[in-house]
Amino acid sequence: MFRRGETVPFAFVAEADRFRSNVAPPAPPRRSFGEVAGSALVGLTIVAGLVGAVMLGTPALQQNDHSLRNENPAAAERR
Repeated sequence: MFRRGETVPFAFVAEADRFRSNVAPPAPPRRSFGEVAGSALVGLTIVAGLVGAVMLGTPALQQNDHSLRNENPAAAERR
Protein backbone atom coordinates (compact mmCIF):
# COMPACT_ATOMS: atom_id res chain seq x y z
CA MET A 1 0.00 0.00 0.00
CA PHE A 2 1.14 3.53 -0.69
CA ARG A 3 1.59 5.67 2.42
CA ARG A 4 1.96 9.40 2.58
CA GLY A 5 5.36 10.69 3.56
CA GLU A 6 4.15 13.12 6.22
CA THR A 7 1.87 12.12 9.02
CA VAL A 8 -1.05 14.23 10.13
CA PRO A 9 -1.87 13.94 13.80
CA PHE A 10 -5.50 13.17 14.59
CA ALA A 11 -5.77 16.11 16.99
CA PHE A 12 -4.96 18.51 14.16
CA VAL A 13 -7.71 17.07 11.95
CA ALA A 14 -10.26 17.24 14.77
CA GLU A 15 -9.27 20.83 15.54
CA ALA A 16 -9.67 21.81 11.89
CA ASP A 17 -13.35 20.79 11.99
CA ARG A 18 -14.03 23.16 14.88
CA PHE A 19 -12.05 26.10 13.53
CA ARG A 20 -13.91 29.37 13.26
CA SER A 21 -12.43 32.33 11.49
CA ASN A 22 -12.38 35.71 13.20
CA VAL A 23 -12.70 37.44 9.82
CA ALA A 24 -16.26 38.52 9.09
CA PRO A 25 -17.54 37.84 5.58
CA PRO A 26 -18.24 40.91 3.47
CA ALA A 27 -21.72 42.38 3.70
CA PRO A 28 -24.04 41.46 0.83
CA PRO A 29 -24.45 44.24 -1.74
CA ARG A 30 -27.42 46.54 -1.27
CA ARG A 31 -30.35 45.98 -3.56
CA SER A 32 -30.99 48.68 -6.12
CA PHE A 33 -34.20 50.67 -6.31
CA GLY A 34 -35.29 48.70 -9.37
CA GLU A 35 -34.89 45.38 -7.56
CA VAL A 36 -36.85 46.61 -4.54
CA ALA A 37 -39.60 48.05 -6.74
CA GLY A 38 -39.76 44.87 -8.83
CA SER A 39 -40.14 42.61 -5.82
CA ALA A 40 -42.79 44.94 -4.38
CA LEU A 41 -44.75 44.83 -7.64
CA VAL A 42 -44.56 41.04 -7.76
CA GLY A 43 -45.86 40.87 -4.18
CA LEU A 44 -48.69 43.29 -4.92
CA THR A 45 -49.64 41.31 -8.03
CA ILE A 46 -49.87 38.09 -6.04
CA VAL A 47 -51.95 39.72 -3.29
CA ALA A 48 -54.24 41.38 -5.84
CA GLY A 49 -54.74 38.03 -7.59
CA LEU A 50 -55.69 36.31 -4.35
CA VAL A 51 -58.09 39.10 -3.36
CA GLY A 52 -59.67 39.05 -6.82
CA ALA A 53 -60.10 35.28 -6.69
CA VAL A 54 -61.84 35.53 -3.33
CA MET A 55 -64.08 38.36 -4.52
CA LEU A 56 -65.09 36.51 -7.68
CA GLY A 57 -65.41 33.14 -5.98
CA THR A 58 -67.48 34.18 -2.97
CA PRO A 59 -70.79 34.65 -4.87
CA ALA A 60 -70.34 31.24 -6.49
CA LEU A 61 -70.07 29.59 -3.08
CA GLN A 62 -73.26 31.12 -1.70
CA GLN A 63 -76.45 29.09 -1.90
CA ASN A 64 -79.37 31.00 -3.34
CA ASP A 65 -82.92 29.70 -3.45
CA HIS A 66 -83.80 32.53 -5.84
CA SER A 67 -82.15 30.78 -8.76
CA LEU A 68 -84.51 27.78 -8.42
CA ARG A 69 -87.59 29.97 -8.20
CA ASN A 70 -86.69 32.11 -11.21
CA GLU A 71 -86.05 29.23 -13.58
CA ASN A 72 -89.70 28.42 -14.16
CA PRO A 73 -91.94 31.46 -13.64
CA ALA A 74 -95.09 29.51 -14.59
CA ALA A 75 -94.56 27.09 -11.73
CA ALA A 76 -94.13 30.03 -9.34
CA GLU A 77 -97.54 31.46 -10.39
CA ARG A 78 -99.32 28.16 -9.64
CA ARG A 79 -98.19 28.16 -6.02
